[in-house]
Amino acid sequence: MMGSFLTPYLKNIYDLRIFDLAEPKYNDLEFIQGSMTNPTDITKALDGIDLFINLTMKNPQGGSEKTQNLEDIQNNYDLNTKGLHTFLYIAQKEGVMRGVHTSTMSVHYRKRLHYPSEELVPKDTPSVYGLTKGFGEDICNYFCRWFGMNIVALRLTGPRSDEDWKKEIKERKDKNPDGSRLWITHEKDLANAYISALDFIQKGHSRFDPIFIAGDPENTEHNLSKAFHLLQWTPEMNPEDYR
Repeated sequence: MMGSFLTPYLKNIYDLRIFDLAEPKYNDLEFIQGSMTNPTDITKALDGIDLFINLTMKNPQGGSEKTQNLEDIQNNYDLNTKGLHTFLYIAQKEGVMRGVHTSTMSVHYRKRLHYPSEELVPKDTPSVYGLTKGFGEDICNYFCRWFGMNIVALRLTGPRSDEDWKKEIKERKDKNPDGSRLWITHEKDLANAYISALDFIQKGHSRFDPIFIAGDPENTEHNLSKAFHLLQWTPEMNPEDYR
C-alpha cells in the first residue's frame, strides 16, 4: 500500500529499484522479486544501491489491539525482527549505510490523548505488531551504534491515499468514544516526510532517530517538533479544509 502511493512522488527525484514479493503496478521501474527473509534475495536487491526505504509489513494491528494468533506472532517476528536484522546486516556489509525505516505509532498504546515526544512516550503497545515494530527500532539503533549506519525510523499514523484520505475526512467522526483519534496522514505529507528523511540521513554517521509523522497539523495530540527541526517537515494537508 505505502509503496504504491509513494512511488509517483519518489520516482521523479530518485532512480528507484523495487524489491518485493509481488510485482508492482509500475512497469517503468527496475524490479527485483524476493523476500526480506531471504539473504540471497536481499543481496541481489542491494547491489549498486545508495539508500534504502524499508516499507515492509505483514499482519498489522492497531496500537490498542491485544488479540493475536500464531500467524500474527510468527509473521511479525519473522519480518519485523529477524528479517530486518538480516537485511541491515547484509546492507552494511554491502556498503549501504543509510536508509529510512518505516515504523508505526502502534509501538505506543494508542488510547492516550497526548504524545509529548518520541523519547518520552513509552513503547507500551499491547499488539504483537507494535511490539515487534518497536523491537525493529531497537535493531536499527543497534546497527547505527555498532556498525556506523544512519537510519531514521518514521513512526507513521494512519497512512492514506489521496482518495481514501479525503473520503475519511468527510465521513468520520472527530473522536472515538474514549476521546482518542486516529490521525490519518495524506500520501503527499508521507512522501514529503520520506524525501526529507532521505536527505537528512546523508549527513554524519552512527545516528538513529525515531520521528513522529502524523496528519495533525495543529499538534493537537502529537508533538511534531522533532520532525520540524530535523526534517523541516510539517503536514500540509489540513482536515479542516476538507470537511
